[in-house]
Amino acid sequence: MTLTDFLISPFTDYAFMKRALVAALALAISGAPLGVLMMLRRMTLVGDALSHAILPGIAVAFFVAGLSLWAMTLGGVTAALIVAGLAALLTRLTDMKEDAAFALLYLLSLAVGVALISFKGSSAHLMHVLFGNILAIDQETLTLVASVCCLSLFTIAVLYRRFVIDGFDGAFMRTAGAQRRGVGLMSLAFFALLMINLVASFQAMGTLMALGLMVLPALAARFWAKTMDGMLPFAMGLGALAAYAGLVLSYHTAIPSGPAIVLVAGAITVFSAMIGRFGSVMACAGQRN
Repeated sequence: MTLTDFLISPFTDYAFMKRALVAALALAISGAPLGVLMMLRRMTLVGDALSHAILPGIAVAFFVAGLSLWAMTLGGVTAALIVAGLAALLTRLTDMKEDAAFALLYLLSLAVGVALISFKGSSAHLMHVLFGNILAIDQETLTLVASVCCLSLFTIAVLYRRFVIDGFDGAFMRTAGAQRRGVGLMSLAFFALLMINLVASFQAMGTLMALGLMVLPALAARFWAKTMDGMLPFAMGLGALAAYAGLVLSYHTAIPSGPAIVLVAGAITVFSAMIGRFGSVMACAGQRN
């Protein structure tokens, strides 16, 4: 087998691999900037909680309409909104911290979702919901993923400065007179983008892997660039690399596609943490010497 056969043939010979590659690249390109902004806001764990919070809504939609794309999308968005609202109430009405509230609701959501799907569906349905199957993605789901990608990139391009300022110093946004009308809207817009990307990612990667192409490339990028303007393209490029390499790995081995993509993204992150230009093991050792 030549190198070309190993790296390219899977995508030229099989239509399902082409669809999987397009979907994975779209998820990486739209999700990686959100991952960088999540790091800026110190809310990667909140994002993880929201990715699992969509499970009960998906389970209810599965009860009503089976594996319907639009029913599960609506159910997932609704569940994420409910969990975010409950977390805000718990934080406001009690002395519970936001991360603890999301941890509580995340565990409850995961347990309720798995229980509901187990009542009606089979183990295959449960595995599909938890881990996804990007190799089985159809044209309708691909259209949804591509649409979410375009909407996310457009919104981030338009609101980029406000997202960054709000992430670095939300108090400045609240005190800047020229931006007073936008107070609260930036967080709302960011959460909305995060939720629709999580729901779109769920269709391909499952609820347990949905955050992989958002957070891991962003974590890796911070070891190669110091500024937000530098981290964004790095994160998108590393996410696209992980998506492609993960699908190649899945094709040539017995590893499922979603976990394979996350494994590659995790390996890239560990590699970056070891030898990256800024803040890595090697960089810190060089500074000490």
